[in-house]
Parts: sequence; structure tokens; C-alpha cells
Amino acid sequence: PGWLLRMHNAQLARSMSRKGCSPDNAACEGFFGRLKNEMYYHRDWINTTLEDFMQQVDSYIRWYNQHRIKISLGGLSPSEYRRNLGIAA
Repeated sequence: PGWLLRMHNAQLARSMSRKGCSPDNAACEGFFGRLKNEMYYHRDWINTTLEDFMQQVDSYIRWYNQHRIKISLGGLSPSEYRRNLGIAA
């Protein structure tokens, strides 16, 4: 209830694939599964404030995008891979 109003108030665009076209969401689903396994499940969040939790998620996403070693990038982090290609990180 109220989802559409919340989206409108936050000025977010809804993005939904066609019914029955799950590959459209596979990358996002994979990322959130990895986030939960690597960041969320192994911690005790009982005394964590919402602000602290959001900071932890933000830090994880920054680490994931810049420093996480990826096999698909030849065992490099995205920053190292871009640096090796001469692309600004």
C-alpha cells in the first residue's frame, strides 16, 4: 500500500520487465543475493540504527564497485582493471 505514492514522492522511475521475462532482473537479483551473503547475514544487526545500516550498505556498494576482486576481470578489482586499461577510475 502506498508504493506508487512513495515512488512518486522520491522522484523514482519504476522499472519493470515484461511479465515472464526474468532475465531482465537477473543482474540485480544476483547483486542483492551477493550483498546479503557477503555483508548482511554474518553480522548481528540488533543494535544498529537505520543510519548506521545505510552507511554500511553504502560502504559495501562502494567496495563492491571499486575494490572487490572479480574473476571476470582477470582477478583484478574494477579500479585495477580500469587503471590497466588507462581508463580513469
